[in-house]
Amino acid sequence: MKTLLNKLFLVTSIIFLSAISFHASSADLSSAKRAGIIGEQASGYIGFVKSAPSDVKQLVASVNKKRKARYQNIAKSKKIALSQVAKVGGKKAMSKTAKGNYIKPQGKGWVKK
Repeated sequence: MKTLLNKLFLVTSIIFLSAISFHASSADLSSAKRAGIIGEQASGYIGFVKSAPSDVKQLVASVNKKRKARYQNIAKSKKIALSQVAKVGGKKAMSKTAKGNYIKPQGKGWVKK
């Protein structure tokens, strides 16, 4: 029961933090996703589907840095591995990815959702 509650708290925290942290740059991320340049990965981080211009590379680096910091805070507070938190974040991000955008499931290549 405690494990289930921890997982529910973890998922809820990730959803909440995702909603507030990407507000400012969501248009740029969305555009790059729609263009098929970037996509969500099972790892919990954004990856490059194909070659990207430098501004998109900088945006991805910034977003991934923020995600890692959030994942680290959650992992520390819940006393679980960073990889576990990132994996949950990846599942959530891929499930929220719009149809037609790219995702990279664990152990697979890029696929259009």
